[in-house]
Amino acid sequence: MVLGLGQLFRSRPEKTAGRRLYAAVVAQARHPDFYADWGVPDTPTGRFDLIALHSFLVMHRLKGDAAGRPPAQALCDAVVEDMDRNLREMGTGDLSVGKKVKRLMEGFYGRLAAYEEALQSGDDMLISVLRRNLYASAAADDAGPAALARYVRREAAALQGQPMEQLSAGAVSFGPPPRAAEESGI
Repeated sequence: MVLGLGQLFRSRPEKTAGRRLYAAVVAQARHPDFYADWGVPDTPTGRFDLIALHSFLVMHRLKGDAAGRPPAQALCDAVVEDMDRNLREMGTGDLSVGKKVKRLMEGFYGRLAAYEEALQSGDDMLISVLRRNLYASAAADDAGPAALARYVRREAAALQGQPMEQLSAGAVSFGPPPRAAEESGI
C-alpha cells in the first residue's frame, strides 16, 4: 500500500483531540481569578501546577471509559510536547531538554496520582494536596485551597456529564473559577 503525501503528513484524530484538550486545559489554567482571587502564585511553577490540576480533571473523566484512553494518552503527549517546546524557547540546551522534561513529567504524574487519591478521600486531604501543590512557595490562608477544593469537586462532577464523544473529539468545557465575592457571600 502506497501512502500519498497528504496521508503521510495528516495528523491522527486522537492527536488533534489531545492538542485541543490541552489548549482548553491551558486556557482554563490561565484564568486570572486563580491568581488574583485565590492567590495561586503567578509563576511558571504556579501555572504548571494549574495545568496539571486541569489535566487531571480531564484525564479523571477519560480514564473511566475505554473510549477515553486514546484521548487521555494524546493529552499526555501534548503536555510533553509543550514542556519540550517551552524549555527550548527558554534557552535550555538540546542535551539537557530530555532530562528536564523527564523531571517535569515525573512531577506531573505525581500530581495526577495525588489528585486522584485526594479526590477519592475527604475534603481535608484534597485541601492539603492543593495547598502543597498550588501554594508550596506562597503563604496561603485557608480560603484559597478550600475554594479550589470545592471547584475541583464541582468540575469533576460536571465533566462526568460531558459526553465521551465530545471529549474524544477534543472538546471540553470548564466552569468559571470561584470568585472571591461569591465565596464570601458578598
